[in-house]
Amino acid sequence: MVKSQVVDSLLDDSSSITFVPLDAGLEAEVTKICSSESNYVLKVWNRSSKPNVGNQYRLLEALRNQGLSVSQPIGWGIDKEMNQVLLTSYDGTPVRKVNQSSLKKLAKILTGIHSYPLDQMDSSILLRHDFVGYFYPSVEEHLDIKDVLLTLLEKSDIKQNTIIHGDYNLGNILDNEGKYTIIDWTNGQLGDPRYDMAWSIILIRIYVGERYGSVFQSACLAESHYTKEELELFEAIACLRWVLLNRIADLPRGKDTIVRARSILKNSEYLDESLLANL
Repeated sequence: MVKSQVVDSLLDDSSSITFVPLDAGLEAEVTKICSSESNYVLKVWNRSSKPNVGNQYRLLEALRNQGLSVSQPIGWGIDKEMNQVLLTSYDGTPVRKVNQSSLKKLAKILTGIHSYPLDQMDSSILLRHDFVGYFYPSVEEHLDIKDVLLTLLEKSDIKQNTIIHGDYNLGNILDNEGKYTIIDWTNGQLGDPRYDMAWSIILIRIYVGERYGSVFQSACLAESHYTKEELELFEAIACLRWVLLNRIADLPRGKDTIVRARSILKNSEYLDESLLANL
């Protein structure tokens, strides 16, 4: 549908190309393409998720043109199975280890995304979705989560007037010798930066540890004008999403994952560990 000259070069050089499968997420299959000139990443949405990849391509172009650290979009289209595909630059491997310094850098990058001037972007690229419908699929079938969620949203005064990444986690942050690149803009949209921060904080608390989650929270607060109290409210809202997805999807789970999640629920003034009663 859209391509740069790199695509033609890859086709001309097809005999030297090798393909290396990469870790896939819940939505798509991901492959590293190695050529004689450089390396690239091909993402194929061959599962139930069917995002607007054309919009994602245009969003990457716009963000990159403004100097944000995102992959270079090279082409997008549709394969013979009618799956949408996106070709981008290869920018390193997912962040595996963090410390206080790296978490401060990642918080600064995230708040930089939230500071993107909307008047610099075509308004058709970024959409504003129904928050509950988009981030809480099938919540109607989980009334214990839905009831708490709606109560918290009434307290939150949620806004949807800022660019958010929607899934800012260590798996979507690539490290290439200390240079970070943010990938997977499938959930990029107009949203509330407090939710974007909170989702990231919750994932660090659950998958990396409480100490690192607290460091990242402090770094986000230092880079923004939000209070700890309002961020903790949004952390509860974000945690409800994790609990829901843990019920309906095959989320990653290490030996301490559920223990950490229970601790978050228990220590939150807004939540209760009974939400994980069956685990």
